[in-house]
Amino acid sequence: MEVLRTKRLVLRHLIPDDSAFILALVNDPDWLRHIGDRGVRTIDDARAYLETGPIAMYAKHGFGLCGVERRESQTLIGICGLIKRDALDDVDLGFAFLPQFRGQGYAHEAARATLSHGYDDRQLGRIVAIVSAGNDVSIRLLRKLGMQRERSIRLAPDADEVELFVPMHSRAQTLDDLTAVHPRSHPPSEGASSQP
Repeated sequence: MEVLRTKRLVLRHLIPDDSAFILALVNDPDWLRHIGDRGVRTIDDARAYLETGPIAMYAKHGFGLCGVERRESQTLIGICGLIKRDALDDVDLGFAFLPQFRGQGYAHEAARATLSHGYDDRQLGRIVAIVSAGNDVSIRLLRKLGMQRERSIRLAPDADEVELFVPMHSRAQTLDDLTAVHPRSHPPSEGASSQP
């Protein structure tokens, strides 16, 4: 199911047939360094990861991480979306892209559209992000999106600390800023990585 469309990208729900893409993404060295090893080693593991992660979140919350495709080729290049974690009061923004598609503005384009969708269409009060302290590329992107570091947190007692980024402005000002720079993305009718 298509969720968002931007100038260059389509964001859509992930499906079990995306397992090969997910297997490559979650075993990328930058994913392993900044997000962690999810123990996904086979296509069956990747399918299970999709079914218990993004697909289950669509059913429970109506949103989740989406596959990001280039419009011109319908090639999956990354993931981006909204995540509801038990350990956080707020919904958070997550994103990750295959190495060959980083540095081309795709993560920024997808993340900005996702934030606009969350605030405008989903009527979320606040969207945050979590990121590993050493993930400078993602931190720069979050700052470009109008977010700032609030504090270090742990999502579980035995988990590593991550940095919590929050909007610099009120919901209304954030939405105005997003719309001014990137006109509202429409549903079908029309890096780097944070912590998925």
